[in-house]
Order: sequence, then C-alpha cells, then structure tokens
Amino acid sequence: MGNSRREVVVITGASSGLGLELAKAAAEKGFHLVLVARRLDRLKKLQDKISGQAGSVRIFQGDVTDRPAIENVFNEIGTVDVLINNAGVGYFTWTHETKPHETKQMIDVNVIGLITCCEQVLPQMMARKSGHIINIASQAGKLATPKSAVYAATKHAVMGYTNSLRMEMARYGVFVTAVNPGPIATPFFEQADPDGTYVKNAGRFMLDPAHVAWKTAGVIGRPVREVNLPGWMAAGSKIHSLFPKTVERLGRNAFFKK
Repeated sequence: MGNSRREVVVITGASSGLGLELAKAAAEKGFHLVLVARRLDRLKKLQDKISGQAGSVRIFQGDVTDRPAIENVFNEIGTVDVLINNAGVGYFTWTHETKPHETKQMIDVNVIGLITCCEQVLPQMMARKSGHIINIASQAGKLATPKSAVYAATKHAVMGYTNSLRMEMARYGVFVTAVNPGPIATPFFEQADPDGTYVKNAGRFMLDPAHVAWKTAGVIGRPVREVNLPGWMAAGSKIHSLFPKTVERLGRNAFFKK
C-alpha cells in the first residue's frame, strides 16, 4: 500500500465509541475516510470535526444488517483500500435470560453484518492484489466467560472467519487483521451492561478507546495478524488454551464479575 493520502479507509459503526476514535486516529494519519453508521446526525458532527485533518471525509447512513442497503453504500463508495469492521453490539445476560431478539441482533450485527461488508470489498481487493481488512473482534473471542455466551460465540465466529480469510487472501496480497481488545470504556456498555455491574467491577481494567484506536490505526497497511489488548488479558487467553480447567477454577471469581 502506498501514500496514505491516496488510500480510502472505510469504518463501520463510526458514529460513537471506538468507531469515532478510529475515525479520529485515521484522520490524523491523513487517510481519505468513509464513515458508515446508522446515526447520520452524529456522523455529520464527526465529519465537521475531523475534515481539516483527513484527506477527505465522506459519510453514509447504513445498517450492516440491511444487506441491500449496505450493497448500495459500497457501490457508491467505490474503491476501498482498507475496511475496518467495527460495528458491534452486545448484551451481558445469563444465557437462559437472553431474549431471542438480543441473540438475533448480536448474530446479525457482529457476524453476518461483518461478513456482508467483507464481501463487498473482497473482489476489488483481489483484483488489485492489494488491500487490508481489519476486523474488530474481542478477547471474548478467545476466552468466553459467564453472562456473555452469545456475545462470545459471535466473537469466536469472527475469529474463525478472520483466520480463514487471512489465509485465503494471502495469495492475493490482501492483509487481514483481527483486533482483540478487552473491555473498552465506551457507550457500548450502556446497552450491554445497563445496571452497571460489569463496569463497576472492571472499571480500573477498562481500556481507553483512543489508545485502542491508535494501536489499530498503526497497523493499517502492515501484515499484522492480530492486535491484542491489554497484554495481560491476551496472555491469560493463551494460558487458558493450554490449561483450561485450571484457569477456569482459579479465575472463577473474576469471571463472574459481570
């Protein structure tokens, strides 16, 4: 990939939280930005704020679960050098209390929506033999914990899809990266954890969204397999893969903090 001033970066779920910070970080690097989200009013405010830094900023209203609408958006966007699949949703509830519409929404947004967006850019990237897809996954995609069964399942799916896609796209010179953050201090938890239990218990461990965004923007155009944050949580996931029974026994109290 060449000069960032000529590269087009598409970010989904860009109107708030990590997506907003990703837009700001990418703007500082001078990329041409295309921001996609459901809330057009927030996108317009963000566009006004970062237009002076980015090469250019275009905004599109779009819901990743609406395939025809997303296809139209990407047709209008045209060339995409980098796709950052950031749109996501979660509900932290006991498995037997998770409502059917919550399960469907998590699967539709986190998995099917992400795949739909990838499918829009893969043909052009393969034809050019250039491009980068960055999927925002989660440490939950490596280590599932109580009260997040469906959410963790969707992030495990994202990891499986990303790993397979990375191997396939290597033949075409297209990079595929998974970003696996732990809990981030964003409005995500207003829906995922409405009573504030998890935020209260995990507050001091929560990541700064600007830091996660800067780390993510820093790998654009580089053949990086994964970005794992924080390091100690990523190490815990690796240890769990080797000694699952021990980790689940010793970490029981921490895992039930939700």
